[in-house]
Amino acid sequence: MSQSIALLRCNRIFKQTIGLVMRRLVHNEFRTAFSLSNCNTVLSFSQPRFLSTTTKYLHGEYERLPPKSEEDVVNITVVDRDGIEFAIRGKVGDNVMMLAQNHDVDIEGACEASLACCTCHVYVEDPYFERLDEADMKEEDLLDMAPFLAENSRLSCQIVLRKDLDGMQVRLPVGTRNMRVDTKGQQAQQEADER
Repeated sequence: MSQSIALLRCNRIFKQTIGLVMRRLVHNEFRTAFSLSNCNTVLSFSQPRFLSTTTKYLHGEYERLPPKSEEDVVNITVVDRDGIEFAIRGKVGDNVMMLAQNHDVDIEGACEASLACCTCHVYVEDPYFERLDEADMKEEDLLDMAPFLAENSRLSCQIVLRKDLDGMQVRLPVGTRNMRVDTKGQQAQQEADER
């Protein structure tokens, strides 16, 4: 028991020390080795460390940026549950779910594109369905749980726009299934079953 407490203390001290060292020496080339009391941890740095100058985008921010040139523009159409068409101008690399949400299309996306739900389920119209990258096993498993599954079903969070998808049309199903808040999906499924 006392070994585990000592190990936890050692781990905490180690993390605090690393944070302090990295903050102080982030721009300098340094070579140092040190060990903490009651720890067998040795840390050695021999390469310069620099801060990254690459712009990092938060979740969904990339889709809000305008295209850099007309060559990057990809136009898609999203048809919502009520049949209203949204003509959306995106760019190469955009995630269809985030792009549609940024244009006020009612795609739930409960897992925020982490591939953990099927609430962004859409139908991709031909011939664009064949042009998409093949769905991986995890996406296929999630699609198996989606209500109103069809041959052309995909998760919109897994569709990344490319130039050859210009003109693509995606349609939202009449309902989705959210395992936490399952009201829209259940109602739509019951209505479909009654017909």
